[in-house]
Amino acid sequence: MNAAERWPAGQGALADTHEVFNVGTELADLDLYRQDAALVEGVQREGAAWADEALSAFGRRAGSAETLELGALANQHPPQLETHDRFGRRIDLVKFHPAYHQLMTTAIGQGLHASPWSEPKPGAHVARAAHFYLQTQVEAGHLCPVTMTFASVPALMTTPSLASTWVPKILSRRYDPRNVGDGQKDGLTIGMAMTEKQGGSDVRANTTRAHPTGAATGPGAAYELVGHKYFVSAPMCDAFLVLAQAPGGLSCFLLPRWRPDGTKNPLQLVRLKKKMGNASNASSETELRGALAWMVGEEGRGVRTIIEMVSMTRFDCMIGSSGGQRAAAALALHHGRHRSAFGRLLHEQPLMRNVLADLAIEGEASLALTLRIARALDQRSDPHEDALVRLVTAVGKYWICKRTAAHAAEAMECIGGSGVMEDSPFPRLYREAPVNAIWEGSGNVQCLDVLRALQKSPEVLDVFFAELAKGRGADNRLDRWVVELQRDLRDGDEVEFRARGLVDRMALALQASLLRQHAPAAVADAFSASRLDGGGHRQYGTLPRGVDSAAIVRRATPVVD
Repeated sequence: MNAAERWPAGQGALADTHEVFNVGTELADLDLYRQDAALVEGVQREGAAWADEALSAFGRRAGSAETLELGALANQHPPQLETHDRFGRRIDLVKFHPAYHQLMTTAIGQGLHASPWSEPKPGAHVARAAHFYLQTQVEAGHLCPVTMTFASVPALMTTPSLASTWVPKILSRRYDPRNVGDGQKDGLTIGMAMTEKQGGSDVRANTTRAHPTGAATGPGAAYELVGHKYFVSAPMCDAFLVLAQAPGGLSCFLLPRWRPDGTKNPLQLVRLKKKMGNASNASSETELRGALAWMVGEEGRGVRTIIEMVSMTRFDCMIGSSGGQRAAAALALHHGRHRSAFGRLLHEQPLMRNVLADLAIEGEASLALTLRIARALDQRSDPHEDALVRLVTAVGKYWICKRTAAHAAEAMECIGGSGVMEDSPFPRLYREAPVNAIWEGSGNVQCLDVLRALQKSPEVLDVFFAELAKGRGADNRLDRWVVELQRDLRDGDEVEFRARGLVDRMALALQASLLRQHAPAAVADAFSASRLDGGGHRQYGTLPRGVDSAAIVRRATPVVD
């Protein structure tokens, strides 16, 4: 038999082995904002309705195949460190893929680094949070320097001489990645160099020393810093907020990458960290060899100076993890709408629908809490809102970020074996998921900060329960949960040992109350039934009988025609 007889006409030896069918499609070229009903409703509810059209335009841009590809490329080509040029001169240069710079240009151009400070208005923090949430779904790593730049402003404003020089360029919407002095740039980014290997979160254990020079160099009294920093995030920023031991105790400093005279400041990069996630972003170990810096805030009050800064970075962790949950759930929901097994689409099968609905309500609850804190940030002059920021930012940062790793794993499992392939978005989402839970204070640090807030300002507990009271009477399960929580929070016996359990319950109470007030009944009922009945949530996909899982899945599923 010859080839023509063996194969159908025209195929010869290149016969098709099979037809590709019943597989997923890329989730791209959609409006990430309009396809997220919980986000659209939240933006309207929390005071940023004026940003609706801008968010839709940004959602289309973020959801385009071209933009999503930039996120993939920035992670496939991580930053590279060059400590010296080819002639042996010290340069401490970190090189990034062009995709990273394009993402940074978009983020800075949209004002994600500064808009509530540069254009303060009602709803400014809500609008920024919504933009940040959308951009996170494209790529998370580049938002690290964006967050730090954003959070630096409250700290710098404590020192007018520094603020007048640096803040105008920080607020600029121009991204300039050149390795040149701040005087040659119209736009600046700010990094942070807080922790050291022997202390970690215990920054009072820092050994880096700040030596007064007795000279006024630049915008303030000059110091020279000598020591090491184990984690310097985004080392290509233009300046860094640094904690070091001054003669009067632990103090905060602004350390520029270049000195005012145009010479390189001796902040020397030792190596870039080899991180399991956040690959597009550079983090480094650094040695300070007499690096020029100016004090921010009062001497010996470094921790106090950075309190507001830490609150801002932790809030961005909440946004980022909420965005990560939405990205993972949207991919799983999209897959369930297209993939069939055993004669039915996946999202029509009861057990898979249970899983998908559970992932969706987790994400909606995270977003609701995040946007509520965004509104509180917009209204800090109100004592109730200010107390919420001081207490609930730590609660939300702990809970939302902690939930994201298991959420990413479950969403990946919905895809099956293809989900763990490196050409899928899921490995990046999964590796990124633990980052926010650890950075800016791990889970234990957040829970201890909640206890400190309660001990230092007992009135914040009244504010917390006043917030919960807004949902009182609509759900007996929530009402019982709150009564028991009140009792246990007032029990001071072994409270530190019990801190995680208490903060878990605080977070669930807030999320249940917010959903009961604002979400469709199907979402609020499923959340209370699965999270409040039986003492807390178990594995994803364990929603009890009686919930309207089909309605939840319809609400959350992105539709791309």
